[in-house]
Amino acid sequence: MGFFSRKSNDTPANPEMTELGREYAIARRHGDRKTVRRITRQIGESGLSGSDRASFEQGRASYDAIPPAYSKRRNRRR
Repeated sequence: MGFFSRKSNDTPANPEMTELGREYAIARRHGDRKTVRRITRQIGESGLSGSDRASFEQGRASYDAIPPAYSKRRNRRR
């Protein structure tokens, strides 16, 4: 490994929690309250460790970093 290595060790500790975080971010962006509540309840019931919480946040942040494809105000008259 060189001094200026481009490799980053950003592999999540728990890929399942990362996927759950992505699913949460997708549901929140699309206004799916039922799924958001289900995931929140699921996280609240299971005692998450710090690494699981970090994996969840990493998955959520990875989807939130993608800009929306369209504005929510599309086809509305003022």
